Amino acid sequence: MVTANSELGYNSKVEGGVIVSRADAAINWIRTNSMWPMPMGLACCAIELMAVGGARFDIARFGAEVMRFSPRQSDCMIVAGTVTYKMAPQVRRIYDQMAAPKWVIAMGACASSGGMYRSYATLQGVDRIVPVDVYVSGCPPRPEALLDALMKLQTKVRSEPSASRLLSA
Repeated sequence: MVTANSELGYNSKVEGGVIVSRADAAINWIRTNSMWPMPMGLACCAIELMAVGGARFDIARFGAEVMRFSPRQSDCMIVAGTVTYKMAPQVRRIYDQMAAPKWVIAMGACASSGGMYRSYATLQGVDRIVPVDVYVSGCPPRPEALLDALMKLQTKVRSEPSASRLLSA
């Protein structure tokens, strides 16, 4: 006797050992689980960025443990701290050297909006020189906030078309 559950249940046997999926879904799953951040530690937020790489907060759980200090080997720039006008061209140059697709996280109040520094020497937000995908608030933000931003970025990467991101960058 065949029950209704066995007829309607999930068949785990895949024909010929092939799993069918959309190319965008497969590519974005790979990108989501293997982000290589480029740490741009410019001020005090960099201490919290370093804490995320430690055992207590363990950014490796999210596939982003491979911090790369070469822009050609990274796909996610984390701008942590105050961006001065003197440093802005270098930040832009490093961003331009990153291969597509690339994403940016602005970590902290200073990177997001200039923070408490309203002076002629401070850029009022890194989004004036590079496109920012996720903003992290705080002065300095807790490591958990950066992990939350990474998860938000992963959600964004998971849902975007992979081929168009390569062509537009």
